[in-house]
Amino acid sequence: MTRDWSPLAVAYLVLAIAGLIGTWIYNGIAIAEMNDFFTDLRTSGPAVSSITVDLLVAAVAGSVFIIVEARRLGMRFGWLYVVASALTAFAFTFPLFLAMRQRRLNRVATESAG
Repeated sequence: MTRDWSPLAVAYLVLAIAGLIGTWIYNGIAIAEMNDFFTDLRTSGPAVSSITVDLLVAAVAGSVFIIVEARRLGMRFGWLYVVASALTAFAFTFPLFLAMRQRRLNRVATESAG
């Protein structure tokens, strides 16, 4: 493994491939069955499965990023964002983490400038 392909980079690549294959399978089924996307959303067809895989893979990749980035920046309780996403929604906890991360980056920049 070259230096460019760290274990973390490989993990993200594997998640990207899983996301591509997972969504394409259900999208292919929807196309083969000539399903209407919006009807599938109401009737729980392949479109719902595709969206589920899409969001699940994004949430896993985002969770890995949260843990790694929180450790890198010295943010305490990074794991709590991942746990909270199971209790609320990843659509809430990931942007919340990004906001707290930006605050941390701003604080570090201010401390190093002063």
